Amino acid sequence: MQVREAQAGDCFVVEGGRPVAGTLRPAGNKNEALPVLAASLLVPGESRISGLPMIMDVATQLELLTELGVEVSAEGDSHDLRIDTGGLGERAPNSQLGRAIRGSFLLAPGLLHRTGRAVLPRPGGDRIGRRRIDTHLHALRLLGAKVETRERAYHLSLEGGFQGTDIFLDEASVMATENALMAAAVANGRTRIANAACEPHVQGLCRYLNSAGAQIRGVGSNMLEIDGVPELRATEHRIGRDHIEIGSFVAMAAMTGGELLIEEVEPDDLRMILMVFARLGVETRLDGHKLLVPGKQELVIQDDLDGAIPKVDDAPWPGFPTDLSSIALVLATQARGTVLIHEKMFENRLYFVDRLISMGARAVVCDPHRAVVTGPTKLSGETITSPDIRAGMALLAAALCAEGRSVIMNAHQVDRGYERIEDRLSALGAEINRT
Repeated sequence: MQVREAQAGDCFVVEGGRPVAGTLRPAGNKNEALPVLAASLLVPGESRISGLPMIMDVATQLELLTELGVEVSAEGDSHDLRIDTGGLGERAPNSQLGRAIRGSFLLAPGLLHRTGRAVLPRPGGDRIGRRRIDTHLHALRLLGAKVETRERAYHLSLEGGFQGTDIFLDEASVMATENALMAAAVANGRTRIANAACEPHVQGLCRYLNSAGAQIRGVGSNMLEIDGVPELRATEHRIGRDHIEIGSFVAMAAMTGGELLIEEVEPDDLRMILMVFARLGVETRLDGHKLLVPGKQELVIQDDLDGAIPKVDDAPWPGFPTDLSSIALVLATQARGTVLIHEKMFENRLYFVDRLISMGARAVVCDPHRAVVTGPTKLSGETITSPDIRAGMALLAAALCAEGRSVIMNAHQVDRGYERIEDRLSALGAEINRT
């Protein structure tokens, strides 16, 4: 997989005021790709995985697999790979790579199933608040794993294989659900997972495991039932399109006045996203698996029926995704009216708003979880720093509709979650360069 080697000093230079318009084919879902790649360790043979996004986090996960002895090779298109785990050894994952991404902890079930042990560093990822792994470890313990914490790493072991059990997750954690699913797929007996996460990427992992012979029922709900099988088999799987990326491009087109046609969308993945964007004044039209954002829209925030200030808040699926809270806030700066953005899930997610205010946004940060935004406001170009993937994309959207030049530092943060973003935006009419 050819992924641009981004440097910590890379930045985007954006000349704002140009419509984002044309036709877009979304990339594969990052949050499905990482667990599917990790789940390939459960298959004692080959998996052919297509539609992978060419982003840094996926490249890091592949490097972790390669260092474990897994053979990774391209299958024609650079987005399509063959994963052969026949050479999996008993070495521990590279701790430096493991600390770079949160998805490294998804390697635990596969390593435990195939080798009986796993030594994993504290996972990395975006610094958007405390991101506990207590729920992951609780689920793995219930399924039979032993866990010790020492030397800033987690030492896990498994004797006699995973054992089916009843699990009630204390939070609907996506990655904890995925870890429990992978372990339960090859456990002895039946497992029930209650309060499970059911996001599109969790459903994608279920489809991959079922195609390999797993027996998972209740896909798409918060109650999963899994009958474990002794061994999974070689399979093929296509990563679904990234609904978070789709939402980001919808917002950018609406803010800049461009007409954008997005192909190969899954309408069921977009229901709440489009509903919330409509509350912020964005008109969209679905036609089968195509989504149109009409050009030159006048964005007007829709008040609640009693005239009260409306609220946009995130929630576990099928609620509005937390990964789109930042870009919804930027979108609100370009719409007429006032809205409360309530980011419930991560206490550091809204810290980027100070940078947005420096560009001219009328926003008041009430506390770590809430901000009131009044628009529309003319944003001005500014030199700003991207603190994480989603805030970086939101600031990039702000730069696209601002007057003048913006420089966005830490471009590598955006590269972790969005494929060749400057090339794809340039193809849609934006003036953006990397330096």
